Amino acid sequence: MKAMILKEFRQMARDRRTVALMVGLPIMLLVIFGYAARYDVANIDTIVVGPDAAAVAADLDPVYSVATVDPSGTRATAEEALRESDAQVAIVTGSTPNLMLIDGTELFVAQSALRRLPSATVPQIMFNPSLSTANVMVPSLIGLILLFIGTVITSLGVVREREQGTLEQLAVMPLRPMDVTIGKIAPYFLVAALDMALVTTAGLLLFGVPFAGSPVLFVAFGLVFLFVVLGLGVAISTVSKSQGEAVQLAIMALLPQVMLSGMIFPLASMAGGVRWIGYLLPLTWFIKGMRGVFLKDSSFAALALPLGILVLMAVVVFGAAIMRFRRDLAPRRVTATDTVEATDAAEVAA
Repeated sequence: MKAMILKEFRQMARDRRTVALMVGLPIMLLVIFGYAARYDVANIDTIVVGPDAAAVAADLDPVYSVATVDPSGTRATAEEALRESDAQVAIVTGSTPNLMLIDGTELFVAQSALRRLPSATVPQIMFNPSLSTANVMVPSLIGLILLFIGTVITSLGVVREREQGTLEQLAVMPLRPMDVTIGKIAPYFLVAALDMALVTTAGLLLFGVPFAGSPVLFVAFGLVFLFVVLGLGVAISTVSKSQGEAVQLAIMALLPQVMLSGMIFPLASMAGGVRWIGYLLPLTWFIKGMRGVFLKDSSFAALALPLGILVLMAVVVFGAAIMRFRRDLAPRRVTATDTVEATDAAEVAA
């Protein structure tokens, strides 16, 4: 029994990915749920406009982080700031009572603002008046589905080819590495694009989610995000020797994105030491873009930052994954050293 236990410990120690999953995943969950699993927002980006803007801003609760005080601003100014995501709350002064416009796409921010409503202020929810969870979650679920297909399904499909020896056969066929790469990825890209269309249609018809923005921006965000997640899937497949390893790595890639992207827990409520991780995740920027397109009819200028970051991620991640995949497909040259090593091995075996 002792020998068996020692054998299992040695085998476990050699499987570094499993050890990392067993040790790293609990620590990751502890950090995420300890610092990120909060719904009460303690910092609300606010602008105050109108003739009494300075006085009203000075009396606000500290939870309202006032970025702009504009005495010459109007309600149109406030609405535009919310639509362009320059603020989460806008207070319009000059009337009795003052008007507080709240961005309803930021569900938990809106709820926190309503709980700490300033005196002599009437609230009005913009873009999601009923604070519908479906309106906020459906754009996020589109990203989650694409992320799942891109990382898990793609990586498993490519790794299965390696386990069956098909990749080695492709390497010696008269095909360019680019032909093989595009051929392997194209079906997953098309299926994911079809799923995006189906989920979007279901969200619009079944849950009544509004679509106020530009279809062109919607397609742009979807296609760019697909390149990012497919790149992640290919990258995972190139470092995985089995489908089990691919699943482990995919879980490690999926979990932080679900928890830290703002899909479940608002970024504004996370501790600063964890929040920065969210800004490194592609799902974070996809959700920002999709909520702006679906609910706000945000302009291209307002969505240029999240779209640009996704484009940069797509170039880096997809490009690096393709280069590594091409290296795996490149036929290995037989050198003199390989011949000597093979001869030595044959002599030892004899």
